[in-house]
Amino acid sequence: CPQANLIHEPLVVFVCATTGQGDPPDNMKMFWRFLFRKNLPAGSLCQLDYAVLGLGDSSYPKFNFIAKKLHKRLLQLGGNPLLPVALGDDQHDLGPDAVVDPWLVALWDKILALYPLPPGLEIISPTVCLPPKYTLHYLPEDSPHPESDLLQPPAPQAAPCELHPFSAPVVSNQRVTAQSHFQDVRLIEFDIAGSGITFSAGDVVMIQPQNCPEDVQQFCQLLCLEPHRRFVLEPTEPGTSLPPLLPQPCTIQYLVTHYLDISCVPRRSFFELLSYFSTNELEREKLQEFSSAQGQEELYSYCNRPRRTTLEALWDFPHTTGAIPADYLLELIPRIRPRAFSIASSVLALPKRLQILVAVVRYKTRLSKPRRGLCSTWLASLSPEQGDVRVPLWVKKGGMKFPADPATPVIMIGPGTGVAPFRAAIQERVALGHGGNCLFFGCRYKSKDFYCQMEWEELVKKGLLTLITAFSRDQEEKVYVQHRIRENGKLVWELLSSGNAHVYLAG
Repeated sequence: CPQANLIHEPLVVFVCATTGQGDPPDNMKMFWRFLFRKNLPAGSLCQLDYAVLGLGDSSYPKFNFIAKKLHKRLLQLGGNPLLPVALGDDQHDLGPDAVVDPWLVALWDKILALYPLPPGLEIISPTVCLPPKYTLHYLPEDSPHPESDLLQPPAPQAAPCELHPFSAPVVSNQRVTAQSHFQDVRLIEFDIAGSGITFSAGDVVMIQPQNCPEDVQQFCQLLCLEPHRRFVLEPTEPGTSLPPLLPQPCTIQYLVTHYLDISCVPRRSFFELLSYFSTNELEREKLQEFSSAQGQEELYSYCNRPRRTTLEALWDFPHTTGAIPADYLLELIPRIRPRAFSIASSVLALPKRLQILVAVVRYKTRLSKPRRGLCSTWLASLSPEQGDVRVPLWVKKGGMKFPADPATPVIMIGPGTGVAPFRAAIQERVALGHGGNCLFFGCRYKSKDFYCQMEWEELVKKGLLTLITAFSRDQEEKVYVQHRIRENGKLVWELLSSGNAHVYLAG
């Protein structure tokens, strides 16, 4: 929504999250700056009726800070709040819904009182399924199809970004934990030559993962979809833009592999939409219970506690699943979100290369099949020996900035894979001739998960790094980085007080 239009709007509902230590999310930063301009007159929003819904987490000290501050600022500018600001909380047993449900009921009452429906229009009954956003039109089997269009998006003109990621070849994929160690951690290297990607220590690489072939095959079988059928999407309403990351035309296989997040834990809205398609009374009743306010504890036990995936939930409702219209796939299942990883290397040490340190996510719940992280499992499965293996990626500025002054010492505390950004920083600082690098590294065993051991020890020998380690399981009593910091209190205090050191913590 163009920010300057706000002044002409009669009614606006704001839904906003809070990130980090009370910061606005990335996609809100421009709006935030606009709204807090000193030159906005006090009454500039006096014609605006508004409501604010915050999405936050009460385990953070600045709980829903952005929603509260937005509400306050809109009041300052003369806005008229329809309701007190709603503060959704992820920590609640029912999640944000505990606040959102009653707030929505009150909001629609207020809105309808102020803006009654024109004569002849009725409120749509909750039993009516709304039309899909897009209609999926299958192309005739014999229509010509240039396959190359599907798999190779046009070469980006500018630096790679979410809409135009760079397809980076995997150069190496090396396990850096002992085979006997419970956790599989990988150091993965990508070739970024010719991509236009630049980064510095503390930056983040975004990776667009994909579903595994076995899950894709199961999904297509369950929904009676033909993987190689090609289709085009048409918006139901004119003016609706098409999903930017899907090629047109597209195959079902591509849609399910690269776009639909069939391994995420389904939300309440998933069961609500599913209940409209159900041809089986028992299944429909259960789906309606899961999507009702009263059924949220039951849903939490079914879905969130065991981390049940969307694909597994579809298995449990076979009659309904077989009746899902293809048009609704994009409403029912969210798109696969990119994953962020700290960059673990410096271009000064490794030109044209980018490395990440990835812990493969795998854990047990009461479900028989172990839970697996979508992106880490996929990345771990990629081997350059299989031929030309590529990963769509782009780089974002990270939250860590390292001092430009070579005389400023740096204290880095990086247990486990949290050491990744510090490896990039140390490589960069060493290449620039900056001394004063102090690293506290912690893991379980010196022999099993001491990442980059030889690299660190080489730098210690050269006098370029002070390395202090904590191996928590190598002795009777557990030893962590905080114990080592206390033991080395004199050194830490010296660096802080006389060296004006910067302290960084990750992991």
